[in-house]
Amino acid sequence: MTAQPPKPRLTELSYAAAVCFVCVAYLAALAAASVFVRADVVADPLWEGAGADALATVVIFAFSCAVRNTSMYDAYWSVAPVPLAVFWAGHASADGDPTRAWLVVALVCIWGLRLTLNWTQHFTGMAYEDWRYTDFRVKTGRLYPLVDFFGLHFFPTVIVFIAMLPVWVATMQGGREFWWLDVVAAAVTLSAISIEALADVQLHRFLKTREPGEIMQTGLWRWSRHPNYFGQMLFWWGLALFAIAVDTAFWWTASGALAISLMFVFISVPLLDTRSIERRPGYAEHARRVSALIPLPRR
Repeated sequence: MTAQPPKPRLTELSYAAAVCFVCVAYLAALAAASVFVRADVVADPLWEGAGADALATVVIFAFSCAVRNTSMYDAYWSVAPVPLAVFWAGHASADGDPTRAWLVVALVCIWGLRLTLNWTQHFTGMAYEDWRYTDFRVKTGRLYPLVDFFGLHFFPTVIVFIAMLPVWVATMQGGREFWWLDVVAAAVTLSAISIEALADVQLHRFLKTREPGEIMQTGLWRWSRHPNYFGQMLFWWGLALFAIAVDTAFWWTASGALAISLMFVFISVPLLDTRSIERRPGYAEHARRVSALIPLPRR
């Protein structure tokens, strides 16, 4: 096992000071992205958004390295899509339907704001780092900076950007006017936000009163081991429906929703379940009886 150097003294910051530090990092990332856009390096808003997103990720990575804490990136998942959606909407095609465009932007903003606020409830200060990152740091040793940048920062940015392509379609491409499939897409997306929000509220209440080793088995968690993940997956599929509502030729933009779903099914859920089986007696039986993601009757 590779010896790990001590964490920087920033870990001693108060909670309020730590949140301010994170805000400074994200404002710096937004400023860098804005400079890139204003420089007109590329003319196409799609690739402008991609370049700005990549540069902002590099800025957050620099802050992560400065404090030796990969969890600096955690909020990026929900923060970055908001300015990206607003940017594309600001360049909306005259042939597009403004109802669809701004409805999609509003849904992304609601989702991003709620999920970011949820992050603040998990974030306890600069000393906090997700246990998965800590494990990677120990296992990869000197290679961790490469794993950190390409695997834990840049890869999620690419996946989320691909999942945001339906927003680019809905805001910037012509196509059908607002119709019943847009209503279905809005219903799916709102349902996803609601499911994820309810699951998070129920989880926070449980964590305040739980006994050591106790398993969450009430509310949505009675029917699914990870209902918050299910809501997250459903959100991206809802956005994909908006792109298909513009034109069925854009079906390929659902690739981002598919990638995120596969990431949850084959990476996130197995990691969390393995850890829970190791730490909580009875969790293996719980996993056998309760659906992993989609809320279903207990077996």
